[in-house]
Amino acid sequence: MNVTILESLGVSQTELTQALAPLQTQGVCFKVYERTADVDTLIQEAEEADVLILANLPLPAAVINACPKLKYINIAFTGVDHVDLAACRARGIQVSNASGYSDQAVAELALGLTLSLLRQINGSDALLRQGGSRQNRLGQEIAGKTAGIVGLGHIGLKSAELFHAFGARVLSQSRHHKPSAPEYIEQCADLETLLPQADIALLHCPLNDSTRGLINRRTLSLMKPEAILINVARGPIVNSADLALALQKGQLAGAGIDVFDAEPPLPADEPLLHAPHTILTPHLAYATQESMSRRLKITMANLTAWLNGAPVNLI
Repeated sequence: MNVTILESLGVSQTELTQALAPLQTQGVCFKVYERTADVDTLIQEAEEADVLILANLPLPAAVINACPKLKYINIAFTGVDHVDLAACRARGIQVSNASGYSDQAVAELALGLTLSLLRQINGSDALLRQGGSRQNRLGQEIAGKTAGIVGLGHIGLKSAELFHAFGARVLSQSRHHKPSAPEYIEQCADLETLLPQADIALLHCPLNDSTRGLINRRTLSLMKPEAILINVARGPIVNSADLALALQKGQLAGAGIDVFDAEPPLPADEPLLHAPHTILTPHLAYATQESMSRRLKITMANLTAWLNGAPVNLI
């Protein structure tokens, strides 16, 4: 059984070696490569594989269809929109993900971006380094504000837990009512109900046809001018040009953005690079030492289950 790992899984070589060892003793052969976006190189690396393991590396149909032995793609990531699932379905290739590994990490960054914006941490740091003082700068507290969470999955629930602990009122909106959600979460029927009430709008929804461009000129106009937007979900959920314009016009107080239409590095004409009152991070919400270790364990457990004929976490 040939398993090809197409990119780093974010752990030390020692940790990776220890994780692979039990399956190697059972005859599984692993090949590990550095990440590349070059399709021809990917084909050369993957063409003999029975199994591919990757994180958020884009995997187009051209690569998938060039692998005649490929039976299973083990995605060490929560989102799967970077893999051509239609090509997988056409070939009968099973696909799993590592859902759950980064719930805490992503929710914590959403909280961190919120705190940074409300307390003006980045600007205050720059001011001090330039020889300035507080100069009547006043921040804001999370306690007493309304946090509106769009997407009440595992990460959304973790985010709700953190914001509730900070004393916020918590609203949520999802495609379906979640009867098992904690009582402190007020579930809204639609964005038109949630957004006008939210002081902090947090995006935790998946990217699909119904959420692409969900935050746009119209939905941004529903928000309070003193509200902030946090996106740690997927970039295309937000129309970045519309968001940048809203920030420039003062229709929104600020935005914390970890995800974009394309993976960083960003092009110079990315609208949010030039928008005021923003904190931008290079898609690192999921990336902590703890989450990388959890991800490796889930990925290896997925592979073991698939090899044993009882696959789990299938998409």
